[in-house]
Amino acid sequence: MTYAVLSLIFLGLAVVLAAVAVLIGHRRPRLRAVGLCMAVLLLLTAIFDTVMIGVGFFTYTDAHLLGARIGLAPVEDFAYPIAGAVLLPSIWVALRARRDSRASRSEADR
Repeated sequence: MTYAVLSLIFLGLAVVLAAVAVLIGHRRPRLRAVGLCMAVLLLLTAIFDTVMIGVGFFTYTDAHLLGARIGLAPVEDFAYPIAGAVLLPSIWVALRARRDSRASRSEADR
């Protein structure tokens, strides 16, 4: 299995779970905030992966990579921060909606 296939599977699962979380929460995360978070995570990934690869903390087998890189980081590495930036705010929205629902039911019972 190549890193690209593994990354696509991981990213696909994150998108599906994010969609489910948004449906449960009946709201969607603020897209500007998600975009800003994603930009910061991608920048940090490019910087820190380049440093870690450059000093030899880890290496990749070239046969399993697409070949494109940003700095020294293979493009496949960027699927994980994208997945996190998509999935985590969606889960937050779903959990917040659940909490708000419980709070409103509790007030109604009083």
